[in-house]
Amino acid sequence: MKLLFLTIGNVNDLNLHGIYTDLLKEFKARGIEVYVAAAAQRRTGLAPGVLEQSGIHFLRVATGNLTKCGKIEKGISSLRLGGQFRRAINRHFGGIKFDLILYSTPPIVFNSIIKSLKKRTGAASYLLLKDIFPQNAVDLGYFGGRSLIYKYFRKKETGLYKVSDYIGCMSPANREYLLSRNKRLDPSRVEVCPNALTPRPKINSDRKATLSKYGIPHEPMILIYGGNLGRPQGLGFLSEILLRHKNREDIFFVIVGSGTEYKKIERDISDSGVKNAVLLRQMEEREYAALLSACDIGLLFLDARFTVPNFPSRLLAYFEQELPVLAATDTSTDIRQVLEQSGAGIWVRSGDFSAFDGAVQRLAADKERRLTMGAAGRRLLENEYTSEICCDKILGHLDVMEAK
Repeated sequence: MKLLFLTIGNVNDLNLHGIYTDLLKEFKARGIEVYVAAAAQRRTGLAPGVLEQSGIHFLRVATGNLTKCGKIEKGISSLRLGGQFRRAINRHFGGIKFDLILYSTPPIVFNSIIKSLKKRTGAASYLLLKDIFPQNAVDLGYFGGRSLIYKYFRKKETGLYKVSDYIGCMSPANREYLLSRNKRLDPSRVEVCPNALTPRPKINSDRKATLSKYGIPHEPMILIYGGNLGRPQGLGFLSEILLRHKNREDIFFVIVGSGTEYKKIERDISDSGVKNAVLLRQMEEREYAALLSACDIGLLFLDARFTVPNFPSRLLAYFEQELPVLAATDTSTDIRQVLEQSGAGIWVRSGDFSAFDGAVQRLAADKERRLTMGAAGRRLLENEYTSEICCDKILGHLDVMEAK
């Protein structure tokens, strides 16, 4: 069996640990021949072309910048993306007959290449829905829900759903939202196929030594946020939290990542005289995991304006290192239900400073509760968010289609 995966996600090093790399390696472990076509964004400096990593055939497609850039640059690059992938795949993988085409959102502009590949090879198609665009952009005020640009991308979005034999959503709320807004979708084609990892053992790092590398004191309770620093995270709330807690000596905030809001957060910390926080650049995956293991609380933020139910994959890194989660999000996501039903963390509405402060106080006062929550998150990861589970779901559809 031959599988082709298309993505703009970070899979440039298949030896890394992540939702896409782990899934691809799970397919490979099952004897499937895996091909990957991934964006080599201009800002990365990666050379386009074909190579092989860990027994997986890898095609780097030269593209413009799609992440960690301004919205105009991102929009122009997105419009060119479909043609760039189509030409690269036809040139390098044109003679290969695929059995399964797997692809993720963003982007939503792969319609024509998916349709062409299905026609040429007879392959089944499966969409990993990680982003519901353009509605999420409307939620954040990038453009209006009646604008021409919205209508253009909405047509692309529905076209992508139409060409997909099956769609895997990140959570039950994500699935319900998709079906409610796309009445022509057959519910039997839409399932929950969550963000997932192949869990690694928890790292038992030397807390004091690990934290001291970054100038972080080991005595306070350490709250860490790791991931994208952009508008979708609603990080104005985080900046205000830092300001409200800046005189406390019993807690310390660690922020790790990159994105369009990095400089703003840096200024906010400096201008406000926040001493119990440190802002660190995005780091190598294993280094980040070791840092997580030395911290006490994993923080999760989403903009309060979202009507689209999001489910950030950074949650899984917290679960893996047995960190209890304190999430401040919109009310559309079902992260609240996941955390509360599993006992893996505490949820508050983004913008509710009183509730956030209260959650910090409760966690700071009860180490045993933190440990219990962290263990619950690890169990949840192992039971519901593994690459093995997602691989079973996806391949199960191929068995059904062959039986027909």
